[in-house]
Amino acid sequence: MAAVNWGPWLRLWSEEWVRSADPQDLVPEVVRDKWLGFEPADEAAVVAAEDRLGVRLPPSYREFLLTTDGWRNAGMFVWRLRDTSNLGWLRDIEPFWAGDWEGLEGEPEPDDDNKFTRGLMISLEADAGVLFLDPGDVDEAGEWAAYSLFTWRAEAPSRFASFTALMQDLYAEFHQMLKPPGTTRDSWDAKVEQARLDALAGDVDGAGAVLAQAEEFGRIRATVLRAQLELVLGNDYQAGMLFSRLLRPGFMPEGFLTDPLFTDELLPWLFVEQERSPGYRSSILQSALIGDRPEIREAIDAGQIRRDHTEPNYGNPEFDMLVKRALGEHADDPEALWHAVIEAMPRWRPRTVDHIAPVALLVSPVLAAIWTRDRGRELLSIPI
Repeated sequence: MAAVNWGPWLRLWSEEWVRSADPQDLVPEVVRDKWLGFEPADEAAVVAAEDRLGVRLPPSYREFLLTTDGWRNAGMFVWRLRDTSNLGWLRDIEPFWAGDWEGLEGEPEPDDDNKFTRGLMISLEADAGVLFLDPGDVDEAGEWAAYSLFTWRAEAPSRFASFTALMQDLYAEFHQMLKPPGTTRDSWDAKVEQARLDALAGDVDGAGAVLAQAEEFGRIRATVLRAQLELVLGNDYQAGMLFSRLLRPGFMPEGFLTDPLFTDELLPWLFVEQERSPGYRSSILQSALIGDRPEIREAIDAGQIRRDHTEPNYGNPEFDMLVKRALGEHADDPEALWHAVIEAMPRWRPRTVDHIAPVALLVSPVLAAIWTRDRGRELLSIPI
């Protein structure tokens, strides 16, 4: 992982935090200085901490302390990081973590040598959680693996390759939840737009990777785009999770329920998903209706009326005509049918600026029956 120039990045983080946080939640010096950190530790203070602990600290964490000796608001659930004066071993400060959590991963018992008994605790104040570094898991650059663990997540600790990677994740979490304006948000919006263009040009893997990263920074448009790719690639579970997220209150993009991408592409597939859902599992649409959601009910009812009274529509007229012809001529010949669909793809055009994949094809039971992940990838690889 590339080294981070801590000073400029932490300064940017601080300025974004001050712009997005409630001023009443900020201490006066943070507002005044636009700085979430503290004075840097000097080399003597770092060496003194290392002597006390009996280890040399990993490079990225060492440089961090020489930039700021401690940190406020590391993400949304860690209010303070430790400094050189109070760094300590997890087993000495909060030994109960090993007994409660080590067993989740089927690793050694708490008394053995494991990440909990040897971990260096770097969080000071957190929401029922802890951040720590593992000196027993070191890469070729001397970086220690880093972990975050919160009881309310009820899951095993999250591992990161280094302290830098952990901080980058906490920074993304901050952006995901508060969506602060500024250069970071603008940069990710530009990357999402380029990923859209790349996907239409046939670079499905490159576009998908960028969109997944953009989602970590709270860019909702990235979720809209990536859900389509996952669905056409045959990753129904992942796509369903993304669709569910898009239908949540507070997350749904403005105007989403009346956009042709939803009404003509996504909603018809959601009806199919609902019909396939076994009785013991709620469909995506059923889950979205939980609570007072009249706007969802209205969109579903309107979609059902269209479904009952109009023929399936696979896209722009020229593409729609070619697909219907293929279904009529090759319904009993899967290879010929798929070949005809591939031949038709250069004629496909997006319905809206956020439409990057022909999801409507999956509504056809004949096409759905012959769909595979390889075929979905073949289709998405065709430049539009």
